[in-house]
Amino acid sequence: MLQLHGTESPDRVDAIRRMFGLPVMKALPISAKSDLDGVARYAGIADRLLFDARRRGEATRPGGLGRPFDWHLLENLDPGVPFMLSGGLDAANVGEALRIHARARGRRPSGVERAPGEKDPDKIRAFVRAARVAAASVASPA
Repeated sequence: MLQLHGTESPDRVDAIRRMFGLPVMKALPISAKSDLDGVARYAGIADRLLFDARRRGEATRPGGLGRPFDWHLLENLDPGVPFMLSGGLDAANVGEALRIHARARGRRPSGVERAPGEKDPDKIRAFVRAARVAAASVASPA
């Protein structure tokens, strides 16, 4: 799957998908409710969406860079394609993220790193345990 983090328009995403013959995940930066206005344009074009925190002005790379955004903005959102959350997910907040939107799936989070790009096995295990507990409670609410 190709993961696009630039300013690709729906037409560009479609062209990339056809050019390579691979599924495409389009990352969309989120910081306010208005950022969701263009989401429907990607339905039927992207195979999956990835919602990430909008980068701050000083950032040199796209994405939230390990910073969560207000996941409540996604409540009741149906973008027409499967989607994932990104941005600051860790063992302490993955349960909240899953409860806010049970259809979302977390991406490999920076919250499990001991240093940028270096994953910590203990943090990964804690994240997976927390995600499983949260997913079970979402699947069968009390």
